[in-house]
Amino acid sequence: MKKRERKGELNLSFGMIFSIILIIAFLVFAFYAIRKFLEFQDTINIEKFKAGLQTNIDDLWRSSGNEEGYGVSYNLPKKITGVCFKDDEFENLYFQSERIITGKKIEHLDIIATLNGKDSVCFENTNGKVNMTLNKDFSDVLVTISE
Repeated sequence: MKKRERKGELNLSFGMIFSIILIIAFLVFAFYAIRKFLEFQDTINIEKFKAGLQTNIDDLWRSSGNEEGYGVSYNLPKKITGVCFKDDEFENLYFQSERIITGKKIEHLDIIATLNGKDSVCFENTNGKVNMTLNKDFSDVLVTISE
């Protein structure tokens, strides 16, 4: 009789250990899924920034011009410290970040006038916001970007 009681005790403790392992596995998976979802949200915000900037530049490029400039503000993840422009044939927009984030070739942008003799021009990300001014004078063919 004593032998059976010990076997029952062993099965109960094994069941408890197995349950704890399952709970830990579910929690680990939940935290992993939440982290991936937040990273996906950051990726969406970056892509929305690229598309929004290109749309605003295209709209101003199609217009006759604006002497005062067109101020724009974009939301970006705080892990991006800045948005920069450089004279590159394939990618004139890039991001300052710990992670490598793909840039984009912005069309209808006068990159030479935007750089104004510098190698690159960067706009700081302050509390998740990047502010810049889009300019196109009546005589200009392309849009420039300034602070």
